[in-house]
Amino acid sequence: MENNQLNQPKKTNNTGLNPLLTILLLLIISVLTYIFILGDDSNFVRLNKSDIINDLSANEGTPSNVLGIIYKGGFIVPILMTFALMVIVFSIERFFILSKAAGTKSISQFMTEIKTALEKNEINYAIELCDQQKGSVGNVVKESLLSYKNLGVDQTLSQEQKLNALNQTIEEAVTLEMPSLEKNMNILSTIASVATLVALMGTVMGMIKSFFALGNSGGAPDAAQLSNGIAEALINTALGIGASALAIIAYNYFTSKIDNLIFKIEEIGFIIQKSFKSKH
Repeated sequence: MENNQLNQPKKTNNTGLNPLLTILLLLIISVLTYIFILGDDSNFVRLNKSDIINDLSANEGTPSNVLGIIYKGGFIVPILMTFALMVIVFSIERFFILSKAAGTKSISQFMTEIKTALEKNEINYAIELCDQQKGSVGNVVKESLLSYKNLGVDQTLSQEQKLNALNQTIEEAVTLEMPSLEKNMNILSTIASVATLVALMGTVMGMIKSFFALGNSGGAPDAAQLSNGIAEALINTALGIGASALAIIAYNYFTSKIDNLIFKIEEIGFIIQKSFKSKH
């Protein structure tokens, strides 16, 4: 009982970014960028004399570059910008976390070294290899080998009970690692679907403005107001599709990377179980 308590699987300390604080910070950055960079007067021109006489701000005029065009998308733009930044930031975070989880050496090389050590019955050396490998892979394999070592000298359990205990240790160790590997993946998944919906809302609002301009014109549509509404609709659509596409690509990439990592861990676990069965 004491050995089981001492050898409980330990979770790797890969905390990653705090989602709430990160999202709040990115939202603030997006809003400030929208107001002070995209909305800067240098991005617009005032073509009508009435605009100058009425002292309208420059950003109520005609965009002179891409930044001004994006600004015309309205208040939905900072939200979509936040989505895009979230995809970039959390993708970078997941990349480093998963790279760290894989360990210092390639998993294939690590697997070969563990297999060789087990064939020579060098359990202590195999545990040292796990300490060198580090990360989630090294942690899971180390806990499995510690259980292997303790069960090998246990005289109270049958071979089947030992194999079941070893298998349970491996499963528990993998289960403890999964939250750190999958953390913030739900954010990427959510953005992939929500970004298009938010963009659709911006598109609808832009079209509503266009129809209002058309309805209030009395038969002679105001080309400027009509084009602004359509531009707002299309800008939001483009930003939303872009953010959603990035999120889908990132989510699928990291999901595949996590699945491959878990598959490799389970493959090493199978090697450990096979070795234990042949030697005990």
